[in-house]
Amino acid sequence: MQKIVSLGCGRAAAIRLLAAGVAIASTLWLTACAEDLPPFVGIDITGANYAQDFTLTDHNGQRRTLVDFKGKAVVIFFGFTQCPDVCPTSMSEMAEAKALLGPLGDRFQGLFLTVDPERDTPEVMAAYVSHFDPTFLALYADPGELKQVAADFKVYYKRVEGPTPTSYSIDHSAGSYVYDAKGQLRLYHRYNTGAAGLASDIKQLLTEN
Repeated sequence: MQKIVSLGCGRAAAIRLLAAGVAIASTLWLTACAEDLPPFVGIDITGANYAQDFTLTDHNGQRRTLVDFKGKAVVIFFGFTQCPDVCPTSMSEMAEAKALLGPLGDRFQGLFLTVDPERDTPEVMAAYVSHFDPTFLALYADPGELKQVAADFKVYYKRVEGPTPTSYSIDHSAGSYVYDAKGQLRLYHRYNTGAAGLASDIKQLLTEN
């Protein structure tokens, strides 16, 4: 006669097995949901305690903070208008990313914050950013403000003298900060990450629950 082994499936054991099954199912469901979301192309810095906000003047003379752009994804790039390559490349990628978003591009705000307040007048900056996209805004900080904002954003910049007093250049950080529609800092995009990657990240931020 075949011996039957009891597995001890009484009421308490059954409850324990049921609870374990629910826990496993929940874990698998959460894992599946997480896998459904594509990873960010940029560096996820959600929860960082820096680069939280600013109060600066745009090229139209209006004081701006992140609250002004609530409901939009915001990308901030620090540069200067006489920058030969890094800045125009970054601004072009920003404009291309907006175009790739299609209708969602209306909820994209590009910001250019100058690290050269001596030469970048409002008129110069207006012409510069409009060359890439007419909705982009340039932000101005006087030297004192700029020093504080750069510290708040952990941005490096340094004047490099040229052959004449006005032909200097500026070494500076080349990445961009990306904020979600609630004004929360979410991502850092390194230089030359590409427009497609930036557009993908912004789409994910704008469509997340």
